[in-house]
Amino acid sequence: MKEKFTTIDLFAVLRELRERLLGMRVANVYDIDQKTYLIKLAKTDLKVMLLLESGVRMHTTEFEWPKHMQPSGFAMKLRKHLRTRRLTALTQLGVDRVVDMQFGSDHAAYHVIVELYDRGNVILTDHAHVILSLLRTRTDADSDVRFANREVFSTETAKMEQPPPSLDGVKDILSAAKPGDSLKQVLNPHFVYGSALLTHCILGAGLKDTLKIGAGVDIEEDLPKVMASLEEADHLFKAIRDQPGKGYLVQKRELLPQVDSAPPITSDEDHLLTNIEFHPLLFRQHESLPHKELDTFDRAVDEFFSSKSGQKQDMKAIQVQKTAVKKLDNVRRDHQKRIDALQKMQSENEYKAQLIEMNLDLVEKACLVIRSAVANAMDWGDIELLVKDYQARGDPVASAIQGLKLNSNEITLLLRDPSEEWDSEGDEETQATKQKPKKKGTKVDIDLGLSAYGNATRMYGGRKQAAKKEQKTIDASGKALKSAERKTKQTLKEAAAVAKILKARKVHWFEKFFWFISSENYLVIGGRDQQQNELLVKKYLKEGDLYVHADMHGATSVIIKNPSGDMVSPKTLNEAGHMAVCYSSAWEARIIISAWWVHHHQVSKTAPSGEYLTTGSFMIRGKKNFLPPCQLVLGFGFLFRVDDSCIANHLHERRVKAEDELSMLSEAVSEVSVEEEELLDEEGSKNGDEDEGSKEGQDEGSKEGQDEGSKEGQEDESEEEDFPWPDTTIAVAHISGGRYELQRGVSVSSSHVSESDRHLSMTDRQDSQDQDDAKRHQHVSAKQRREMKKQRVKSEPVTQAAPVSKPAQKSKSKVQQPPQPEPPQSKRGQKSKQKKIREKYGDQDEVDREVMMSLLACSAVTVLLKFGNLN
Repeated sequence: MKEKFTTIDLFAVLRELRERLLGMRVANVYDIDQKTYLIKLAKTDLKVMLLLESGVRMHTTEFEWPKHMQPSGFAMKLRKHLRTRRLTALTQLGVDRVVDMQFGSDHAAYHVIVELYDRGNVILTDHAHVILSLLRTRTDADSDVRFANREVFSTETAKMEQPPPSLDGVKDILSAAKPGDSLKQVLNPHFVYGSALLTHCILGAGLKDTLKIGAGVDIEEDLPKVMASLEEADHLFKAIRDQPGKGYLVQKRELLPQVDSAPPITSDEDHLLTNIEFHPLLFRQHESLPHKELDTFDRAVDEFFSSKSGQKQDMKAIQVQKTAVKKLDNVRRDHQKRIDALQKMQSENEYKAQLIEMNLDLVEKACLVIRSAVANAMDWGDIELLVKDYQARGDPVASAIQGLKLNSNEITLLLRDPSEEWDSEGDEETQATKQKPKKKGTKVDIDLGLSAYGNATRMYGGRKQAAKKEQKTIDASGKALKSAERKTKQTLKEAAAVAKILKARKVHWFEKFFWFISSENYLVIGGRDQQQNELLVKKYLKEGDLYVHADMHGATSVIIKNPSGDMVSPKTLNEAGHMAVCYSSAWEARIIISAWWVHHHQVSKTAPSGEYLTTGSFMIRGKKNFLPPCQLVLGFGFLFRVDDSCIANHLHERRVKAEDELSMLSEAVSEVSVEEEELLDEEGSKNGDEDEGSKEGQDEGSKEGQDEGSKEGQEDESEEEDFPWPDTTIAVAHISGGRYELQRGVSVSSSHVSESDRHLSMTDRQDSQDQDDAKRHQHVSAKQRREMKKQRVKSEPVTQAAPVSKPAQKSKSKVQQPPQPEPPQSKRGQKSKQKKIREKYGDQDEVDREVMMSLLACSAVTVLLKFGNLN
């Protein structure tokens, strides 16, 4: 695997860095470890992190690298001299892997010299190249130059570019090479092209990079091809230095071990691609390997080194997987070996039992002879000599005896199948000349205490026992294999999970704050402290965004990012208010409070005259829009990335709810609205009957009845006036495109409704409520009520005039009133129910009622959707 920069790599990256970084100022310097440093460069609306690793690399990075909490002394020295200075020059010393970065100009300039060869070094000098600080003090062995503080860094010792090689020079190089050295190894020390570029050009000239001097390379014949390859290398060397190009990552394919349905590390393939090299060109030797092309070489280097740690974790995971799979294979192999041995034992016992049955007479005679000898108290050695003596005479029974195991009361017999051809033991030459060798028999252990049939039965019994053991082994093997597979799959999952978790990813800008994505796909951000509150409002509160704050001093500042500028739905406002309340002191105090929201232009850092605002405090000008109180409940979620193949399955999941999603709720609410209207109509009809009764009492001349009837009618009328229930009893708000569309056909848009019409002042609302309460509880005499009623009757139009009180006046009246329909009888308890409703919601106006109905609609939709999923 490639570990550090070559000369052509440095050429390519410096050309790209000059285009991007020159003119940028140093914002800060960080240290990752003792050899690696980050220089943060910035200009208007652009920040770049330049990464330097002594002796290895130099490039910009888009990944988040861990920084030391306490910077080192060298990092502090760099901060002291480089911060706020502009990068004015970025040069390479000759063709050496040494870079000189100049910050500032003239006598105020400072130089940072980075060595990318051997162990490397990072040196800080002033404008005269006097060393102020460096990573390591050393002495050059070739020139005896000392690199230390207060020494002068010499730029004249750098290796300069040489002219193209001549034919004689190349011939001398090849002639001086040792036989057996490869062509690439011979040319590489004499040129600055690098091993990879030389191999590329040698293959292009028609030669093999594995050719060796004296064993494949003819100097006289192959010299023109070598010269052509060197000329191509010189041309590419200059092109990489002067012309823009791309970056290429050469990769290696690692097969992933699989166990049945165990998930691999990569979800779409059965192999893992690891980066092994990075180059500014795709060389010929790498065309057949997997590779990845990127827009710039700088980006390719960044991805190579940034993914290096993640790929190491992947390789460790693969090794864990291979070990787990190997263990599982060993378990399977061991169980299979046991089963095979038991099956072989069964077949052998059955075959031996059959041989005993085929040679019953021979087995009986052999047992009888040995039993007789033992019964005569012969020595065991004498019995063996006796058997050998009879074998020498050619006795068939003695020849069948292959061994005596008298200590276990057994003998070994060589039994043959009479139907097969058998070879004699000593005729080896004859046996070698035959095409099909003949069998020599099978050795069978015979128990002297049993008969021939008894020994056959014993063999059959051994076969049955082996069969039982086989079945038990198979059953136990199944359980053991399932357990081993389960453990192996779990190991594979854990290894894959660890490999995924430890991979580096790009951190978004809002992750340093409190943040979440609302149910309707709005980004909501909150500050963690006063400094972040200040930064949040000053830098990230843009036009169209909303500012949310809990109604408590010291709470966090929350903003809702709304780049479209459309009206934000109440559901998102409630969620943001919930966040503001929970991240305030109300959480620890365990009190329920409300939050409020304002537009971006209402938030200001300008304090009134004679006052000042502390860090994280802001001035709110204009009307605050209060939200309903919320519970002190928070949840945690997991951020994950959807695979490209699954994006289509998750489109429009987090969006503002449309009208079609609220259709079921609209139907349900319309039924409730009809019932409420009927109840109100019944209540109004009943009040009309009471008024008519009072007027009839007045016609009869009873003053007491007239006063009581008029008083009761007046009280009912005053109650109706105090609580004017709207025609749209329950309005369901549909949120679509920044508009609140009401179910009854009423449309309210933020662009048509002014701020003063949409929101009433809390003070004015309280004053009007106090006046209504004063009028309601003010004492009015009977005479005053009659006068007020007469004035009201006179002010009504002729078509709506009240009926006269005397029958004689009815007959003389020119205007004949249409007969009034008889109102339906009200249900028991409806009047008291309506009175409670008026007392509870009497202080709400139309705007408040519409907002509350919209909130209820959103929550009801959530409930319906949940029950729909359950069904």
